[in-house]
Amino acid sequence: MFDSIGFDLDGTIWDSMNCTTEAWKRVSERHGLTPPTFAQLQSVMGLNKSELMKKLFPQMDKDAAESFFAESTIECVNEINAHGGILYDEVEATLKKLSEHFKLYIVSNCQEDYMQAFLNYHKLGKYFCDFAFENPQAASKGHNIKNVIKRNGFKNSIYIGDTQGDCDAARFAGVSFGYAVYGFGNADSAEYSFDSFKEILSLI
Repeated sequence: MFDSIGFDLDGTIWDSMNCTTEAWKRVSERHGLTPPTFAQLQSVMGLNKSELMKKLFPQMDKDAAESFFAESTIECVNEINAHGGILYDEVEATLKKLSEHFKLYIVSNCQEDYMQAFLNYHKLGKYFCDFAFENPQAASKGHNIKNVIKRNGFKNSIYIGDTQGDCDAARFAGVSFGYAVYGFGNADSAEYSFDSFKEILSLI
């Protein structure tokens, strides 16, 4: 029996592409660049900022990429604070039920302000005991999962995400992986798979 469930954010709990696409479009146009398409942005969701920028703008040097990403994050956070993202079906009801049986946490490669905007707009923070976002002091999402588990004393956790990167992070952290089939990406060798967010209730 699991004592805790970790979640990725984008493509697992919600879809913020409405905000992300608009934000990156505005910043790209300010810099005289062709905005990344919806499909291109969706394909890099879940990557850390360095990997993401290399895929979207491989011609940029490191400093320019850092600055561009920071500007885009500010725009995206403003969009989320104003309009929110799109929660997957029955997210709150499912989280409420899960929180009665497990400790819940989020580990994402997003920035702290982005995570806070999600929590502020959708008022879901009360269901989670811990959060981790991209952290220069942590080498990877897998390290962040391990850190959350260690500081909370979890003994048997499962991490749920929608990409192979999430699967690899769970493997690194030594926990089971649940594949969110309904999300953005693909993953193989998952111990569990869920065709909808509500199906996570099968863990109870």
